[in-house]
Amino acid sequence: METRDTTQTNSTPFPNIPPVIESNDSEYLDSGVPSTVAIAGHPLHPLSVTFPIAFLAAALGSDIGYWLSGDFFWARASLWLIGLGLAGGVLASAIGLSDFFRIERVRKRSAGWAHLILNVSLIVLSLVNFLLRLGDAESRILPWGLVLSLIVGTLVSISGWFGAELSYRHKIGVVGAGSKRYP
Repeated sequence: METRDTTQTNSTPFPNIPPVIESNDSEYLDSGVPSTVAIAGHPLHPLSVTFPIAFLAAALGSDIGYWLSGDFFWARASLWLIGLGLAGGVLASAIGLSDFFRIERVRKRSAGWAHLILNVSLIVLSLVNFLLRLGDAESRILPWGLVLSLIVGTLVSISGWFGAELSYRHKIGVVGAGSKRYP
């Protein structure tokens, strides 16, 4: 006769990693809260953040490339990457703000507030970084442009973690028929 181990090692059934801020077991049992900005049920916020994340991470890489080589190409690339990351970030922010203000579950979660505050900080720091370089892309990279790009790169990673907490742990902005409030 086969025996099964039915003991649960974690109070939350999925994912089997500890929450960074908070967890609510009942959110695993409902079908999730759909995004308020979607096409055919597919949420647009996760889609819209991919390019700003990539552009801002690449800007850090091109700043490091300039620091190591002194080649003006990297200074110009950083300016364009930060500008494109900023423009895409504003679009992603507008979509994310729609979900934040129209889905109560997001506002009730610390991860939602952390994600919002970090992303507003990212937009402001990216704008400062862009304006700092706008007149003279090359001379403004060292040291402040590189420092700002390093801070932005770090904050993008942390904010992304909290965004994933909202999607995967709290089932916000997923395909589902759950309440915009609580299950």
